[in-house]
Amino acid sequence: MTEHNDKQPLSLRMSRSVQQTYTPDQVKWHYEHGLVLQSIYAVAKRYGCPDLTDWVRRMYDTKITADGGILTYKEQEFNLDQIRPGVQLFDLDADTHAPQYRKAIETLREQLRGHPRTQSGGFWHKKIYPWQMWLDGLFMAEPFYARYVAEFGPESDYEDIVHQFELMYAHARDERTGLLYHAWDESCKQLWADVETGRAPHVWGRAMGWFCMALLDVLDWIPDTDACRPWRNRLTVIADSLVQPLLTFQDKGQGLWYQVVDMGTKPGNYLETSASAMFVYFLFKLVRLHLLSPAAGKTEAEALAAARKGYEGLCSRLSEEAGILHLSGICKVAGLGGTPYRDGSYQYYVGEPVVSDDFKGVGPFIFASLESEAASEAADH
Repeated sequence: MTEHNDKQPLSLRMSRSVQQTYTPDQVKWHYEHGLVLQSIYAVAKRYGCPDLTDWVRRMYDTKITADGGILTYKEQEFNLDQIRPGVQLFDLDADTHAPQYRKAIETLREQLRGHPRTQSGGFWHKKIYPWQMWLDGLFMAEPFYARYVAEFGPESDYEDIVHQFELMYAHARDERTGLLYHAWDESCKQLWADVETGRAPHVWGRAMGWFCMALLDVLDWIPDTDACRPWRNRLTVIADSLVQPLLTFQDKGQGLWYQVVDMGTKPGNYLETSASAMFVYFLFKLVRLHLLSPAAGKTEAEALAAARKGYEGLCSRLSEEAGILHLSGICKVAGLGGTPYRDGSYQYYVGEPVVSDDFKGVGPFIFASLESEAASEAADH
């Protein structure tokens, strides 16, 4: 195993830190576990570390059986969170040709075929959250769905994917700030929902971060062909529209973003790591892919400067102990409804625990680091 040293890229150092502290008995079929393992696999591919790709596969094989079953997964829960770990299965399938990964992919695709939807065609976040779409859900389902379409078709399903984003964007967007509220209840019956619009009352950073990451990760899998370009353009318009709001609400001192994005220094609010990592990833990647149009109101240079400032802020949240990197300032969890009931109030969001090394922050940090490293290499050339 490669030893940690300051000359290694941060993405690899953080991946090695996770590898040394995360054991097979801890693996869950859960979106945050899938996210961190996917990020580490990407690092292993980028820097040529076959021991890391093998390690990720072994971790997945604690949940994927030889006949393609997924341990602990229950299709009838119709939970979009359970789709997300499936994103990594495509690379495992492509790199090993072991049949169990393709079988597991088909199991998850079948869930989406039967997944309950709003009357307007949007996936419910979960069966236990009827008529609700959350920003989080776009990240949980759509990158998997898009890669499935890219590899197995039919191409016409891209329309369904783009529709999910447009529906969420239309209902979650705050016209005043351009930011996106956490969720939308089509029935307008949830206690957290506005009685007329169905919108949740606040802009929670990580939820908007999930949405931003999902946009660009889906664009990775929609080909730039004459047939598919209209779908790409519709998503790019949404992505571009989020740049100006993000730069407006970026803290000018530390370069990070607040837990409740538009509430700044209101008592209790704080600069939150996971959302900041997601926004940094989004800005770096948007520039790398040259997706930013003049209509976005910001140039590539401005977006790149904001991403670099944000990444510096993220790195200030790092500490090292016995060769292991740690990342602090991560909101442990936040959601809406459920039992006990989460009301989506300002006090709720700022009152949730703040922790270190949570995979919902570590995974995005690794992806943001990869993008930062790519941007530095591009600048050197």
